[in-house]
Amino acid sequence: MANTLYIATQRNYSSWSLRPWLVLRWAGVKFDEVEVDLAQPGYGQAQISGVKAVSPNGLVPALHVDGTVIWDTLAIAEWVAEQVPALWPRDAMARAQARAATAEMHSGFTAIRRDMSMNILRRWTAPALATDTQANLDRLFELWRDCRSKHGADGPWLFGERSIADAFYLPIATRLRTYGIALDPICQVWCDTALADTDFLHWESLCVPESWDRPGYAVIDGLYR
Repeated sequence: MANTLYIATQRNYSSWSLRPWLVLRWAGVKFDEVEVDLAQPGYGQAQISGVKAVSPNGLVPALHVDGTVIWDTLAIAEWVAEQVPALWPRDAMARAQARAATAEMHSGFTAIRRDMSMNILRRWTAPALATDTQANLDRLFELWRDCRSKHGADGPWLFGERSIADAFYLPIATRLRTYGIALDPICQVWCDTALADTDFLHWESLCVPESWDRPGYAVIDGLYR
């Protein structure tokens, strides 16, 4: 079986590319990766010709499996889980909760996405956040604490053992680190675990800051002026 994952060249910023990449790596599923440069005309409108050539919705990531295209991050993760079921918790109820948590990340936390864009290599302490962004953070930490209180005895990840849910939330851990967000001890332990993951560290080693954010990070800092 030939598997090819198309991801953004801009690894430093592409949370969506990171998620299925981690799932595939954690599952041990062999795949080739092809980077697509998003710094082209059509970005933001899903109209980059090079992306549309490999993904019907004009977005990456997209996974090609023997000629079939899977163009949604959660759908890619579910396909991988069909090959390696251990990517979800073994217990049926825990599995349902892990799916719910993953779906919430997939479709929610929009204020965090808006105000705390992913920049893995950046370190900066943000000032006061917008009310809806703080509400997103409160919900995020509530969810993590709930998962850890129920499954912490089974391991250091959200549901004890490492799962798809962790892959979906790991980009958020990078954002919290980037913006210097204070964490309670329970959430800090999970973030530390996630950010020390061997596969994530490999991804991080491949991140390159763009020229505009090397000297002073004017664009990202400008979000908070």
